[in-house]
Amino acid sequence: MEVVILCGGKGLRIKEAGEVNPKPMLEIGGKPILWHIMKMYASRGHNDFVLALGHRGAIIKKFFLDYRFISSDFTLNLGNGSTLMHSDVGEDWNVTCIDTGEDTMTAARIKRVSKNILGKTFMLTYGDGVADIDINKLIEFHKSHGKLATISGVRPSGRFGEITCNDGLITHFNEKPQTASGYINGGFMVMEKEAIDRYFSDDEGEALETGPLSRMTNDGQLMMFAHHGFWHPMDTLREYQYLNNLWGAKQAPWKIWEN
Repeated sequence: MEVVILCGGKGLRIKEAGEVNPKPMLEIGGKPILWHIMKMYASRGHNDFVLALGHRGAIIKKFFLDYRFISSDFTLNLGNGSTLMHSDVGEDWNVTCIDTGEDTMTAARIKRVSKNILGKTFMLTYGDGVADIDINKLIEFHKSHGKLATISGVRPSGRFGEITCNDGLITHFNEKPQTASGYINGGFMVMEKEAIDRYFSDDEGEALETGPLSRMTNDGQLMMFAHHGFWHPMDTLREYQYLNNLWGAKQAPWKIWEN
């Protein structure tokens, strides 16, 4: 099952930390937050990634092209270019990088990578948030209800879009209300590929939340998996510093992998 990660945003609210790198490449403990997200999925057996690139996507491409060499010891013959690797990077990942446009919004980014989703069901998340969510329980929940999509609902403070649900079925999706008292979309979604055909368009100006997710809500096709554990985005410099402090103190709840 492919994991689609939205990696195209410009991260304007965290510009102080991201003058050079795109937001998914901002580091926590010396590794991009994108790497942390991928490690979370891989630790639960999901190693096939499709990255929907946009702003400064070439930096993300270069990171993965160079990853094996940067992470390993090697001997390079400068005469003939042959390389002998002395260590294993330990990441058995398939990473597909797709340029979906500099200014494309999230819904169209997903539409534009759909040809690289080979299975009937795929996972989807944003490239700027971490959690200790049980990915496989999320998948089990999605398979149990028969709807086209499941999002993970979390309960942070109120600057995010609010979700109202009844027995797991989402009945209202309100993008960034003044005061939030319920769940918000924390990413970490599971979706049937059929949903892309039915609810997504190539309109580059349409966001996932206000477009396809709202239409699925209206049709009773969107469910919520309630996550009561740790979840945190990296939208601001303060959040960037907070996540790095957790990692530095060896108290990062999203580190669900060994070593």
